[in-house]
Amino acid sequence: MVIFLYYFLLFIIYSFLGWCIESLYCMIRQRKVVSRGFLIGPYCPIYGWAALIMILLLQRYLNDPIVLFVMGAVIASIIEYITSLFMEKIFHARWWDYSHVKFNVNGRICLTNSVLFGLLCIVLLYIVNPYIIRMLNHIPPLYLIFISGFLLAIFLIDNIVTFTIMFNIRTLTKAIRKDYTEEITKRVHKILAKQAEQSFIVRHLLKAFPSIKFFGSEVKKNTIHRFLHTKKQLKHKKWFR
Repeated sequence: MVIFLYYFLLFIIYSFLGWCIESLYCMIRQRKVVSRGFLIGPYCPIYGWAALIMILLLQRYLNDPIVLFVMGAVIASIIEYITSLFMEKIFHARWWDYSHVKFNVNGRICLTNSVLFGLLCIVLLYIVNPYIIRMLNHIPPLYLIFISGFLLAIFLIDNIVTFTIMFNIRTLTKAIRKDYTEEITKRVHKILAKQAEQSFIVRHLLKAFPSIKFFGSEVKKNTIHRFLHTKKQLKHKKWFR
């Protein structure tokens, strides 16, 4: 049981460190205080999952930093891509978009971030993780249980509250019958801006992801319908030309 407590605490610690990195990066770019992250608390779970997977899979490559760098970049990029796709399918929203960055894949991942993830993997396995493991080894098992239980309760409540709000936003998005993502995003942002005056969670999400794009379930259907209709018209004109 203790080993699972270790892994959970590692997950929380690296989620917190990831939140620190994200928030600091956004603060430097936007020149203002930004609390980054999908959840309310100071943690980004995507960093926690990526760190755990790297720790579990890449320990055997500690003697080869080049392999660590490449594998770390690949693993983190795959996790980021899957997370972006999953959140888009669940909430009908694009949380980040690298389409404007060179060497990107569907706007979900980009080469620059992959390189940074590879470097973070090296720092993680050579410096950060050994130090954190030594610190955790000094904590008595009873304290580990108490700390883990407390953090787990907070984390679960945070997820439940945030996901409830996001599913409400998804319902709002689906109710807006528009064909274009830009129009839906504009309408949803306008409504959420009013809700943000009374809801800390909505205000947090809008600040953490100012470029978030929303789209309804009708978007792809209508887009495909227009495409097929246009294609049929072109074929018809070509046939009788």
